Amino acid sequence: MTITSATMRAGIIRLAAAMERDFDMLNSVDGALGDGDLGVTMKRGSATVLQGADDLPEDLGMALLACAQAFTKSSGSSYGTLMATGLMAMAKTLRGETSVEPSQVSSLVALARDAMMARGKAELGGKTVLDSLDAVVQATKGLNAPDEIADAAATSVQTAMDVMRDKPATIGRARIFAEKSIGMDDPGMVAMKQIIIALADLEA
Repeated sequence: MTITSATMRAGIIRLAAAMERDFDMLNSVDGALGDGDLGVTMKRGSATVLQGADDLPEDLGMALLACAQAFTKSSGSSYGTLMATGLMAMAKTLRGETSVEPSQVSSLVALARDAMMARGKAELGGKTVLDSLDAVVQATKGLNAPDEIADAAATSVQTAMDVMRDKPATIGRARIFAEKSIGMDDPGMVAMKQIIIALADLEA
């Protein structure tokens, strides 16, 4: 099964529902290490993207660009900006394409990861959403079957959280908590886990 604009629309619907459901949880997790508004960012962002879902063009690059612009419009938060940056990186390489093979998921997520890394001036291993994305890149590399890719992506983001949980945050607002962040999940990683599960159409 190839990825098309119709596939994207279905994923957007699931994502908006998941972010509505997880609103309080994400705010709570973020409140422990940040501003406490991650749920607001994700709910507003996904809802704004959903508003334009029916009008997404068949061109996947243009469709992703529209999603990025909607996210930027809805939120000025750092996480929202990073999300838009990742979407725009994928949009650039997919401009003119109307379908994508599942086997391209790993390379596309790698593009998003690298763009977000450059924008945030961050590196892997800092206990951030970048570590979640890198885990997805590595876990889905070489896979072709949609179900296998979905399962591998969902498993990898959970594993990344488990690995990073007992490390101190070194990047972003959470870094001010230093050693106190040990034993706590990074809010951005939690959000990405929920995003991946929704897009993969798995049970949270």
